[in-house]
Amino acid sequence: MRVGLLADTHDRIPAIADLVNRMIERGASLIMHAGDYCSPFSLAPFQDANIPLLGVFGRNDGDHEGLSAYASSLGVGAELYESPHSFEVAGHQILLVHDLGEVNSRSIEKHKFVIHGHTHQAEMKTRGESLLINPGEACGWMYGSCTGAILDFETKEVEILKL
Repeated sequence: MRVGLLADTHDRIPAIADLVNRMIERGASLIMHAGDYCSPFSLAPFQDANIPLLGVFGRNDGDHEGLSAYASSLGVGAELYESPHSFEVAGHQILLVHDLGEVNSRSIEKHKFVIHGHTHQAEMKTRGESLLINPGEACGWMYGSCTGAILDFETKEVEILKL
């Protein structure tokens, strides 16, 4: 299974839409978002692309109720949770968190994949058997490049997408 990874979209609709479409073209059947959507309208590209979304809130998501209500109305299986959130997808334990500093190392080690954001910088590293992935900033506001990633659960390969 291949999933798209996003974080720190910060309302930049054209970049979100472009990254989501590229993820779908590369076989993503689900997108995980590590927070900082900002406004509810930034979820529209997921609805337009008709792709399920699993996400957590970030520090710049002030209207959790508005985001949750918008996500519920999408009709494509959009679910938003408080950060951090642990769940299972395709038999793999996933930890989705905005700021990696929110969780202790024991929590990280109990998950095969840890998806996070907050720093706006794309990176991958391992901690024990866990693969930690930050897809970078989809908005491109801080470092000038809009980035996301594709994760293949079976091979553990990660492809960074850059607009």
